[in-house]
Amino acid sequence: MKFLFTSLIFLCVSAQLCFAQEFTISGKFTDQENVGVPGASVLLQKTNNGTQTDAYGNYELTVPAGKQTLVFRFSAQNPITKTINVTQNTVLDVQISEDDVMLDEVLVSAIRVTTETPVTFSNLSAEEIAPRNLGQDIPVLMNYLPSVVTTSDAGAGVGYTGIRVRGSDATRVNVTINGIPYNDSESHGSFWVNMPDFASSVENLQLQRGVGTSTNGAGAFGASLNLLTDAVNEDPYAEISGSVGSFDTRKANIKFSSGLLNDHVEISGRLSRIKSDGYIDRASSDLESYFLQGSYVDDNTLIKALVFGGHEITYQSWNGVENWQIEQYGRTFNSAGAIYDTDGNVVDYYDNEVDDYKQDHFQLHWNEQLTANWNTNLAIHYTRGRGFFEQYRQDEDFSDYGLAPIEVSDETIQSTDLIRRRWLSNHFYGTTFSATYENETMEFIAGGAWNKYEGDHFGEIIWARYASDSEIRDRYYDDTSTKTDFNSFAKLNYKVTNNLSLYGDLQYRRVTYEANGEDTGLVDDTFNFFNPKAGLTYRLNDANNLYASYARANREPNRNDYESGSPEPETLNDFELGWRYATPTTKVNANVYYMRYKNQLVLTGELNDVGAPLRENVGDSYRLGLEVDATFFFADKFLLKPNFALSTNKNLDFYTQIDGNVQDLGDTNISYSPNFVAGNNFTYLPFDNLQLSFLSKFVSVQYLGNTDTENSKLDSYFVNDFNVQYTIETNSFFKQIVLSGLVNNIFDAEYSSNGYYYTYDGENSDGSITTYDGTGYYPQAGINFLLGATITF
Repeated sequence: MKFLFTSLIFLCVSAQLCFAQEFTISGKFTDQENVGVPGASVLLQKTNNGTQTDAYGNYELTVPAGKQTLVFRFSAQNPITKTINVTQNTVLDVQISEDDVMLDEVLVSAIRVTTETPVTFSNLSAEEIAPRNLGQDIPVLMNYLPSVVTTSDAGAGVGYTGIRVRGSDATRVNVTINGIPYNDSESHGSFWVNMPDFASSVENLQLQRGVGTSTNGAGAFGASLNLLTDAVNEDPYAEISGSVGSFDTRKANIKFSSGLLNDHVEISGRLSRIKSDGYIDRASSDLESYFLQGSYVDDNTLIKALVFGGHEITYQSWNGVENWQIEQYGRTFNSAGAIYDTDGNVVDYYDNEVDDYKQDHFQLHWNEQLTANWNTNLAIHYTRGRGFFEQYRQDEDFSDYGLAPIEVSDETIQSTDLIRRRWLSNHFYGTTFSATYENETMEFIAGGAWNKYEGDHFGEIIWARYASDSEIRDRYYDDTSTKTDFNSFAKLNYKVTNNLSLYGDLQYRRVTYEANGEDTGLVDDTFNFFNPKAGLTYRLNDANNLYASYARANREPNRNDYESGSPEPETLNDFELGWRYATPTTKVNANVYYMRYKNQLVLTGELNDVGAPLRENVGDSYRLGLEVDATFFFADKFLLKPNFALSTNKNLDFYTQIDGNVQDLGDTNISYSPNFVAGNNFTYLPFDNLQLSFLSKFVSVQYLGNTDTENSKLDSYFVNDFNVQYTIETNSFFKQIVLSGLVNNIFDAEYSSNGYYYTYDGENSDGSITTYDGTGYYPQAGINFLLGATITF
């Protein structure tokens, strides 16, 4: 008994001594800009003891006394390790260096920028996207970035969505995925509906406003958007996500990664399905997508093979709604598919007025670190797109379809009701390449791209009330187009002193475009563009730097521009002056820009017969603005991220035809260019696993045309969303369960985020001409919600 009693005392004392020899290590894990990295794991080497950084990069971990090694893992191939001798409670702050940046980032290093580059930009990480990634598209998830305005045809962020930056529409936002061009070669647009739920496979994105740096796609006139897909994962995982919400919106996806097999090979993927009825009548979406990636990594090599794509079936809602239709049918009225009686009243709707399109992407990337100073990138890619949109058309003239009139009971029939499909089948392929040399004082990048687009446009009548002399599978039009795009560039960022860096960027781009469509006419154009850029960055101290830059961009017309006449290429000279301030608790970016255009192709406000916006050259025009965005951390529980953009956007000496006469309207506002755009994200973290966010967006009045007509005004709007995310850490079969909720437009504001404006001439009895106009809108949903859950194995 005495022995047992002594043993118990010994064990208790030993336990107390062991307990007394444990200490706390705490600190902050920050990026190259000294901003906290959220969601990074902090592990005690060779144990299961660990934690994650909070939304501000803070962490705290209890460890035994003595020499300990901590492993910091973020979205990177190589973790950061720190070894310290622990003898007391210790503060250990860790900052990511350039050497720590993940190897995957090298894939886009040739076209991305950092704070050492005199370019205005914003970054958005997967961690920031995740709480709101419940089925809405990438433009909607970017809505709270500076100078960004987004819209949704269906009114709820699913289906066809669009983005404008600094008033420039999506045809001027140059999009690349892992450095590969994504914009459609002919229309210049980016159709996110073809890649539903792609945000779930994006590691991070960078939006460069203005001309930005040289890229591998078309010239940027509003912004460049580069997306980097999922990084290589060291550890295996599986993940199931699902969400439900208003308008019968449903999303389901599964993701997985094998982790590194034999320390070198990883296979990962995703399957997604999204369905929604939409806010607008019949504006339904049935979307499927996939993403598969295989990677090989070692100390100097990264090889990635990717296959991804999607299939969308979307009921058309691109017509918008006019005031008289709102009064007669309500603001959710959709004229697409409407069938009218002889008095012009809607009597029915065609049930298959849909857009049906498939797009598949193949990318192969090879990055090689040749020496400590040199690395190279080589990529080849191929995109296959095919699909159609189907329409019910009433009283169509036979002559428009190459058909002859017919005789029925001694009556000549000149027109018919019919259903048509307008097809697009295309191939896009090419290569991108770059080489980078870097030392302590300079970074030099040289590279380029060669890409080719081959497109077939054709139309078929699949049903007609009167078929005339048509045959099965007849094509009433059959056009082809070819576009070749070559560019080469060289960039140099040279550190003159520890505080002053000079930047130079030269790009040559050659574009050839051939088309033979009835809408375009016979086109055989070649464009040669030289795009120089230069700037400097001056570092005042550890927290402040200033930058100034000049950039020129040239851009060729798109397919729809040829419909409208004989368009000229457009030229932009972009001047930027900025200030960046960054400390562990505060980050502020402020910049002034002046963008001067020659022959800018501005939106007229009108749509063509398939809902695509039309543009025209306007001679001289400019955009002058101030942008400010900030991040403030308060008491480790509050995060405030406000931004605003104040601008003036003018056509100089604008001429147009009114009432049959050409009139000089002087300086007018550029269409779709609000003078004030503001956003805010206020986040509160009451405890580690709960995040509450209140998001706000204000967009001022904007004109839908270029004549400053009162009828062309789109009212300002102020919209607020509420977002919540709750994380459950488990020790069971499930590693983690994340619950998310999003209430959009929480105050039920009634607004439209987009619209169109058109004019037409009417002849009076005395032969004079009167110009009339009309306005259409794209109403957005009132209060609506999405609820989701993600389970990680």
